[in-house]
Amino acid sequence: MSVKINDLMTESVITAQPHQSVEHVRNMMENNKISSIPVVDSEGHPVGIVSATDLAHDLKPGSPVSNIMTERVYTIPQYNNASAAARLMRNHHIHHVVVTHEKMIVGMISAFDLLALVEKHRYVSKNSAEYKGKNQN
Repeated sequence: MSVKINDLMTESVITAQPHQSVEHVRNMMENNKISSIPVVDSEGHPVGIVSATDLAHDLKPGSPVSNIMTERVYTIPQYNNASAAARLMRNHHIHHVVVTHEKMIVGMISAFDLLALVEKHRYVSKNSAEYKGKNQN
């Protein structure tokens, strides 16, 4: 199975700019029922990301989102395999990855997108008897 990221990603990505208020970004997330928003510069390049967890803290509504955004944005090219996105999420303990094409945001992929792929293919563990034998120490 060689599923590409662009087959799973959400294409319509809502973004924020660093100067926008925390309250504005919170409202965008609530109104669109999303749990993360990439923060972009004036050219549309990702400079940060804000998640629902970032907004869970007691914050001043008027403060700029740049005060709370995570500056390390993990990105992945849209034509990579879905397994590369899964590995990136697992290795860095994140739930969302920004999908890019020539350094521009073209989508987002989440852990839920990858779970839907597993569910769709009705994953069955290989060598389940062998796995049970190794874990009976």
